[in-house]
Amino acid sequence: MTYTTSAQTWDFNVPTPYPSQDTDLLKQLPFVPGLKELLMLRQVHALEHATVWVLADLANANYTSRPSRSRAGTATTVHEMDNDTLGGLSTEQGFYLYGEVNVSDLRRAVPLALNRLTQGEWNLAVHPRCGTNLSVGMMLTAGLALGAHLLLPRGPIEQLIGLGLATATATQLTPDIGILAQRYLTTAIPFNLAVEDISDTSDIWGRPAYFVQVRWRD
Repeated sequence: MTYTTSAQTWDFNVPTPYPSQDTDLLKQLPFVPGLKELLMLRQVHALEHATVWVLADLANANYTSRPSRSRAGTATTVHEMDNDTLGGLSTEQGFYLYGEVNVSDLRRAVPLALNRLTQGEWNLAVHPRCGTNLSVGMMLTAGLALGAHLLLPRGPIEQLIGLGLATATATQLTPDIGILAQRYLTTAIPFNLAVEDISDTSDIWGRPAYFVQVRWRD
């Protein structure tokens, strides 16, 4: 998995995020039930993604110059370590982080991720392994398969070809559309979040995890 941690701007001429954007929205729509919780969940989701990116950065920094032995017995250098085994679950109160994590690295990564996000590295809010991409892929596949079923002849061969084309098309479109969905729908820059605590706990299903608790600040 490759990524960049350089600052980027949003696409499609969408207004640049600014610190009071969600606070202003709450003032304009105070009558909408659950709006604050929804806005907070989007910000927590972005912080969860950024934390995973920063943990990968810290792991790479720790292991880049560490020598290891190849099967031939010659010294090699570990150039990159990626946190593919990490997973997260966001709530309006914070997020769970699953996987083998050094708690000291986690305590460094969370405030660093928050700072980098709010200072302009908005690309850290998006992650290719986010569940949003999975949901987008399922919706695209179902929609294209239904369209193929309705448009193509009812013969079994034609229907199988249509299903295959729908699946292949959805597979090609999902990464880009999933990223757009994350940027503009399921995440937001956490200008209003402050980190309260990081604890070793378990989720509601009893799975061991770290929980990063946050609070809203205007």
